Amino acid sequence: MEVTFRHPFTLKGLGNAVPAGTYRVEIEEEQVEGLSFLAYRRLATFIRLPVPGHGAGSSQVVPVDPKELEKALARDAMPDAATG
Repeated sequence: MEVTFRHPFTLKGLGNAVPAGTYRVEIEEEQVEGLSFLAYRRLATFIRLPVPGHGAGSSQVVPVDPKELEKALARDAMPDAATG
């Protein structure tokens, strides 16, 4: 899945703000066995970010708390997000 930030954003564990843009989010899941219906359990969530000081094609995969990512997206969607 991809997420788009209209403004620079920060996530816990990252030293610097990340520029606005569209970023790929990868979710690692496993199927929950023994249920009468199909269900999955989230194991990890990662966001692919640019590597500062490297070329446009370079990226790093960083683990992220999905709830924190949701909060960052909600902050970005607020009308006054650009002003802090």
